[in-house]
Amino acid sequence: MAETATALRTVAHNVRAARVRAGLSLEELGRRAQVSKGALVALEKAQGNPNLATLVRLADTLGISVSALMQGPHEERVRIVAADAVAPLWTGERGSEARLMLTTSGPSPVEVWRWRLEPGEEYPSHPHQAGAVETISVVSGRMTLVVDGTEHPLDAGRTATFEGDTAHTYRGCGTEPCELIMTVHLPPGPTTMA
Repeated sequence: MAETATALRTVAHNVRAARVRAGLSLEELGRRAQVSKGALVALEKAQGNPNLATLVRLADTLGISVSALMQGPHEERVRIVAADAVAPLWTGERGSEARLMLTTSGPSPVEVWRWRLEPGEEYPSHPHQAGAVETISVVSGRMTLVVDGTEHPLDAGRTATFEGDTAHTYRGCGTEPCELIMTVHLPPGPTTMA
């Protein structure tokens, strides 16, 4: 519980700081990110439990990465992260999960995710900001990537890349869990707010 409270305080601080840097009121950020003002107020007070979709919409609207919302200051030149040291940002009813391992720094950050998709379970993703590119490498098992309504089967050893600014879904297939590594290449930020 203490870990969760610490993580929530970090997210609260980072959302508030990014919102202030962008010059947005709570109302305007909520409108652009399609998140209620009440949820934003609770989040900035380190209350509640934002889901992955909410964090993605806030990050995209603020022109930063999801992990930038979640990470404290970097202290080391080399960061090594163990999968079991990172809490899942999404868990499915059948045991699927997604863990945001880290985000690289620099003008065009890259998020590195570890996913496990159980057979028959799926995660529908909201479109990301324009210029975001996803790459999925299947390590074991099988999955179906759905982009713009078209299904793309991926077996172990296959890699796919696509522009993430459209709705897309990840679905576990076969009889065994699918393990994959996903990178999300974010455009140079911060983005201009329309």
